[in-house]
Amino acid sequence: MTAADIGVIGGTGFYSFIEGAEEHAVTTPYGDPSAPVAVGTVAGRRVAFLPRHGAHHDFPPHAINYRANLWALRSLGVRQVLAPCAVGGLRPEVAPGDVVVPDQLVDRTYRRVSSYVEKGAVHLPFADPYCPRIPGAVLSADDTVTAGGTMVVVEGPRFSTRAESRSYADAGWTLINMTAMPEASLARELRMCYSSIALVTDMDAGAEGGDGVGQEEVFALFRRNLERLTGLLTDTIVALPDPEGCTCSSWADPIDLTYEIPGA
Repeated sequence: MTAADIGVIGGTGFYSFIEGAEEHAVTTPYGDPSAPVAVGTVAGRRVAFLPRHGAHHDFPPHAINYRANLWALRSLGVRQVLAPCAVGGLRPEVAPGDVVVPDQLVDRTYRRVSSYVEKGAVHLPFADPYCPRIPGAVLSADDTVTAGGTMVVVEGPRFSTRAESRSYADAGWTLINMTAMPEASLARELRMCYSSIALVTDMDAGAEGGDGVGQEEVFALFRRNLERLTGLLTDTIVALPDPEGCTCSSWADPIDLTYEIPGA
């Protein structure tokens, strides 16, 4: 039975925008997800919410069980995933307080299990890592959102050195984050549509003077923008298109997958 067709992966503050939420403890072949999945209603649509870092920010970025998280959502029927996240800005075209829907990723993580493929020949097409349809729904919900940009995903939990940050900016990358990979590729492997919705909380170490990035400033700006983000998510959910036929799913039609997709 489909419990929800839309998933949201974000911070614990997003619990509040789901009406009548009921928690589902999901067991997966890859271990436990970060927390039980809360399923309820948003704007008349069934939505599943999963706190990325756990109910009490239990898991740092490199210790999140990304495979269990995405598999748990798919097992409840989720076909489209919205992924709000905090990011640093690398270039002057973005500033703290901006919301960006990136269209490209660079993966600089190195300790994470990043695929469901454990045997056989299954090679994920990932030239365009984000769903081509979801950004239109986000932009229709808020025309101040910036469309496009490249997000580099680093291992964490430490922030970048100034030299690292400057090298990312010199490469032309716009945003820096610690959680968008392997979320995006795992969602694609499970034939789900996925899009990051990135709130710029700070300018990264190479883009500013002073002491560089600090945890408290990041958390504080995210908290101040929580109501804005939940409103944006609600309006986006209203505008989301039917995922049927999207290339995020159809890529696997001619391929014999060597792993299970729950509910497929």
